[in-house]
Amino acid sequence: MRENHFFKLVSERRSVRKYNPVPVEREKLLACLEAARLAPSACNAQPYKFIVVDAPDLKEKLAAAAFSGLYSSTGFAARAGALVAVVSQKGKLTAWLGNQVRDTNFRLIDIGIAAEHFVLAAEEQGLGTCWLGWFDAKGAAKALGLPAGLKVEIMLSVGYADEAPPPRKRKTLEEISSFNGR
Repeated sequence: MRENHFFKLVSERRSVRKYNPVPVEREKLLACLEAARLAPSACNAQPYKFIVVDAPDLKEKLAAAAFSGLYSSTGFAARAGALVAVVSQKGKLTAWLGNQVRDTNFRLIDIGIAAEHFVLAAEEQGLGTCWLGWFDAKGAAKALGLPAGLKVEIMLSVGYADEAPPPRKRKTLEEISSFNGR
């Protein structure tokens, strides 16, 4: 049986918190964006925009706005070669109706799927990433010059790892799944 590239990829991906502060090649970032673009979304709404910040001055400004004060524990991300702000966009009416009926925020689920496509593509490109949920969203939006009403939902740090984090403990299959019932 041939080796399964996908399972190797997902088993080796780690959240990186130490980076070599070197730029990330634009073609690698574009490959990650293409993977995110191909992600499925509810009603094909694609309710997100990925803003890649790799210009040193803007990256420093964004990091200062997003990772200071209460959010300083995520300051490590400033050393990454790039930061990616994932901004929620308005979806389609059908997806919004589904949100209301099901009481589920499909926009956030869609962002999660697209961002996971991005980080897996980054792993394949030899890049490390960290999914950042702890940051000053208003400060990040201001640093990026976003109009009122747009929100940075998550950020991703992307760059060349300066560490090799060990695997994290995972629940067993029996703990997270079942067939045909509870």
